[in-house]
Amino acid sequence: MTIVTIFFCGTGSTKFDSSNENYWNGELVTTLASNHAGREFAEWAVINGPGTSNLQADELLTRTKDYGLSGTLFGKGWEENVQHALNLIKGKSDWQREQLTEAEYNRLKAAGIPIEDVKSEGSWFWRKYNYGDRSITQQKLQEQIIKTFRNGIIPTQVNLVGWSRGGISCHMLANAMFKDAELKNIPVNIFAIDPVPGIGNFQEHRVKLNPNVKEYVGIYARDERSKGFSCVIPQTATGTKTSILPMPGRHATLVGNAAGDGVSGPSVLTEPGRLVRHLAEACLRRWGTKLNKSLELTDADLLSLSAKMVEDATHYKAMEKHSYTYFTERDEGERYVSLGTKGVKFTTVQGPIYTPATGLATSVLDVQAYRQIL
Repeated sequence: MTIVTIFFCGTGSTKFDSSNENYWNGELVTTLASNHAGREFAEWAVINGPGTSNLQADELLTRTKDYGLSGTLFGKGWEENVQHALNLIKGKSDWQREQLTEAEYNRLKAAGIPIEDVKSEGSWFWRKYNYGDRSITQQKLQEQIIKTFRNGIIPTQVNLVGWSRGGISCHMLANAMFKDAELKNIPVNIFAIDPVPGIGNFQEHRVKLNPNVKEYVGIYARDERSKGFSCVIPQTATGTKTSILPMPGRHATLVGNAAGDGVSGPSVLTEPGRLVRHLAEACLRRWGTKLNKSLELTDADLLSLSAKMVEDATHYKAMEKHSYTYFTERDEGERYVSLGTKGVKFTTVQGPIYTPATGLATSVLDVQAYRQIL
């Protein structure tokens, strides 16, 4: 059995955020990726979120470009991220980064490697430089790693983890797999943390899931009120085990930002991040993903975390006055969310199709609800 796990970072988040100072113990998605016990590319991969410029463009298995601010505002670049993940699952790229970068050229020169001198063209005002060609591209290297270390090129299962637009990217990839004849029947499991698509991004392939998704676990920030941060509870297929839980705090609180306002400052509200990490680790292990280390919280730990979150209720309530986008929005005092393509109030998302049935109205003291996911 070959299991591939793909980690999608949120908007503005990169594979290096496991050591980002904005998160008291590392941003969750990248921390989970860094703790994977298998071989990168063959068994797992972490993909930078939209709005992170083109820092990862050199190693993607599909061509992309620097979308700059449009990546942050509108998610530009995530379609290429999904295509890269699709190619990675198949073990084959659709392009090659054949030319050396300036940094690579200088490193080879400094090492005494016999390569041609840099070539330039154009006048001094718009001069361009050609640093030569690579003998082995990053794409070829990844393909060879997959061929050598993956037990069969096409995996038998795919697990997806994502936060923010990374959570929506999980939806997009699962749907892209379902449309692909070669990948359609591969079972997919998704752990999504506050999946937020941004304004104008509620198309069906982002808010609806097909029957190839066998289990969906979504954790949602109860106290987020930023305008344009409506989260998605996807419409899942009959037969998909669908678990949704609310969590105190804002959008970034759930992945390890423990500041009182959900942005910056002393780490005073660590409990939601710890609990979400425990749930993610437990699901991944249950789905067959190998992790080097995990929190492995006990029932007593869960009770303690829940009690502390209730004790800090006024602090979480105060978070609702803050916004990443300056403006806030409310629906009769609750967060406004998207149930598929329909806008509804946060706590109305419940019913027998969910585990637990109390859905987003579940109490933080309901430890039994956590056990149903574990």
